[in-house]
Amino acid sequence: MREKIIEALEQVRPFLQRDGGDVKFVDYTDDKVVLVELQGHCAGCPHSQATVKDGIEGLLKEMFGDEVAAVEPTNKFEWM
Repeated sequence: MREKIIEALEQVRPFLQRDGGDVKFVDYTDDKVVLVELQGHCAGCPHSQATVKDGIEGLLKEMFGDEVAAVEPTNKFEWM
């Protein structure tokens, strides 16, 4: 499953990189949570929550259904 998630994240990366950010796969937990690290401009962007939940989590849930319960950033920060 990890390899499938990494491949799926490659679809998202160009959009983030266009705005000076990026996403890095960190882990896939036993609870089916995908952990990612937002990088560059995405790491402190006020739209980070939408990027993670609406963008990345939405795509992975659409692609993998029940195999993905949630996507969470490992670099926790105060979302605005």
